[in-house]
Formats: sequence, structure tokens, C-alpha cells
Amino acid sequence: MVRTRLEISRFHSFAVMTVAIGAIAILMTLPVPAQTFTTLHSFTGGADGSEPFAGLSMDSRGNLYGTAAYGGHGNCSFGSECGTVYKLQHNGSNWVFYTLYEFGGGADGGTPQARVIVGPDGNLYGTTTNGGAAGKGTVFRLQPPPNFCHAFSCPWTETVLHSFTGGSDGANPTYGDITFDRAGNIYGTTPFGGSHDCGVVYKLSPAGGTWTESILYTSTCEDGGELYAGVIFDGAGNLYGTTSGAETSNGNVYKLTPTGSGWVESTIYHFQFPGGAYGGLTIDSAGNLYGITFFFPQIYELSPTSNGWRYQTLYSLGGYGAFAQPTLDAAGNLYGTGALSTPEVFRLSPFNQIWTLTGFNGSAGDEPFSNVIVDAGGNLYTTASEGGDHGGGVVFQITP
Repeated sequence: MVRTRLEISRFHSFAVMTVAIGAIAILMTLPVPAQTFTTLHSFTGGADGSEPFAGLSMDSRGNLYGTAAYGGHGNCSFGSECGTVYKLQHNGSNWVFYTLYEFGGGADGGTPQARVIVGPDGNLYGTTTNGGAAGKGTVFRLQPPPNFCHAFSCPWTETVLHSFTGGSDGANPTYGDITFDRAGNIYGTTPFGGSHDCGVVYKLSPAGGTWTESILYTSTCEDGGELYAGVIFDGAGNLYGTTSGAETSNGNVYKLTPTGSGWVESTIYHFQFPGGAYGGLTIDSAGNLYGITFFFPQIYELSPTSNGWRYQTLYSLGGYGAFAQPTLDAAGNLYGTGALSTPEVFRLSPFNQIWTLTGFNGSAGDEPFSNVIVDAGGNLYTTASEGGDHGGGVVFQITP
């Protein structure tokens, strides 16, 4: 199995001692507004799963979908915990939890560490870090039962769209979201594989019931390091992503520009501290990019100018940053999570006013690394990868 968040913890002491070196934005910290913290599900480590590293997606009906990296099927081919995909659905004022799929760790994949995305066709799409035909991870689709199901919980049907070989096509997709273009093609990243084993940016194109992979970019390690984070589009069809850094680089933010002969990579910003970013980017209507660095956790903005890109630190967190991109609401507020030394869910206003929306303890959940979903009523939804009633993590809601 490839390294995960648990291995990353060995860097914690170094990061905590040196984070003060970074540029610290001067912000107004305001009192925490009134809020209600509600646990929607506490993972048991059984059929429901355990350790939801990734966050959530919401469909048009307000249902929540997510993944748990471990737990689930007891006959996993490389251990007893291969992970699950789950759904949380409103039932009156309550939420009902359903396990949609339990990974077996064989050809179907195992250990999903990125969230599932609701595709244009209403099905769920995601990746597994391990398993698949070559054991190097998969891209998969989950479809609901074709007919009405009378049972309490009916499993969905999985189709593997691509099994990574660990060669030039990439290996072990980890935290990064996949994304769709308007034609229904899928774009994503892997942190390993490729000609230098630092990952690739790939495209999957559907045709005649099959999916064909093409490689848009292969990291050389020296040009920024591993590609843990996913990619996003701007209005012109360019792709943006981040790298985690390597021995010769602190990591960077890169741009992929489509041309008649392929995609051209350019670096738009080099991070100033080791550790780079494991989470991706969010873009606003003006083309500004927002992200969170990891070992020296800063919420940052990159703004296009006539001379390139301007980097601004908006706020510095303690501990670690997130494995996910920040969320931007219609009012321009940024939401996200930080973990370890000061676990928190935050909101950062356009006026650089910071609210820490909740603190954590073991029973409520611990170590949140995921994205934050904001619904039309301003309620927030996310996950914590550990803690809860059974120690396997939680899904929770914050009502302002």
C-alpha cells in the first residue's frame, strides 16, 4: 500500500517548530457566532467503514455522499479493511446512513481516499488508491439499482473505468478530486507512476461503452514533486493544480494550457516552504485561485496580473492544512478545515475576518482534513477522519 496521512505525521514536529517563519497575515479574529454541532454519523469500522479522509458531495436533492478509506468488506484481498462509499439521506428531521458499496480490494479497487463526485448523469464517480487489475488503484463509477429496491439498504453497482498499471499511465490516485468537462470527459491526477514516479495528470474519454486514458502531463519530480491534488478548469479551458514538493522543490502551483499538439505546463508559483500542497484549488469568477498549503498551512490567494500571478497569504493555520481545496460561497467567504494542533472548521471573509466555527474533541471527531459543503441555508457539512463514538471518524453538520 502507498503512504497515507498516517505516514505524513512523522513530519509534524518539524512543521510545528518552523511554521512561524512564514508570512502571517494580520486578521481580525471575531467571536465565534452561535452554532449547533450535530453528528450525522459516527463510523464503527464495520460495514459502514472507517476513517473518512475525504469530504462530501451533495446532489440536487440535498443527499450527501462520501467515502471511508477503511472498514467495510471483511474479505479484502490485502487486509481486512478496504473501504466503503456511503450516502446520508434526510428522513424528516433525521439523517439515514446507507452503505452503497464495500470494496473487496481486488479488481474492484480498495482504500478510497478521495471523495466521490456526482457526475453529469447522476451516477457517482471516484478513485481508489489501491486494488484494481494491477493493484495500483482505479477510477470507478457507481450506479443505483435499476429498479425500485424494497430493502432498507440496496448496494449500488460498480464499474471500473480504468485500472492503473503503475507505469506511464500513473499509479495510486490519492486525495485529489476528479472533474468533468462539458463533453463528459474525466480529468484527474495520480501522485505516483509516470516516467519519474511522481505522478501524472490524465484524461478519461468515453466511447462505445469503454473509457480511454490519455496523459496530459507527467511530473518530473524536479518540476514540483508529486501530484496528490486534483485539477480544476478556468473559463478558458486551462487546468490548474498543485504539487506536494520533492527534494529539489518546495512544491508549486501549475497551469496546463491546451494547444493543437497537446498540453503545455507552466509553473505560476513556487511555494516558499517545504511540503507544498496536498489539497487542490478553488477558482472565483475573476480567475483568482485559492488553496491551502499543508506542512506550513496557509490559506492563500493567487491573482492574475499583467506581469504574472500575485501570491497573498490570507491566513495562517496551526498544525496541518487539508487534503482538500477550500470552498467558496456566493458571498466570497472561504471555508475549510485544519487539523492536529488546532483542529477546526474555519470561515474566512473577503474582509480577512476569520471565524473558527467549531473546536473538536475525541467524542465529537478529530483530525478533519476534508472539504466543507455549504447548502442553500448556510449549513456546513464535512468529516473528521478520527474520533467519534467508535474512534473511526464522523460526518457532522454545523448550523449557524
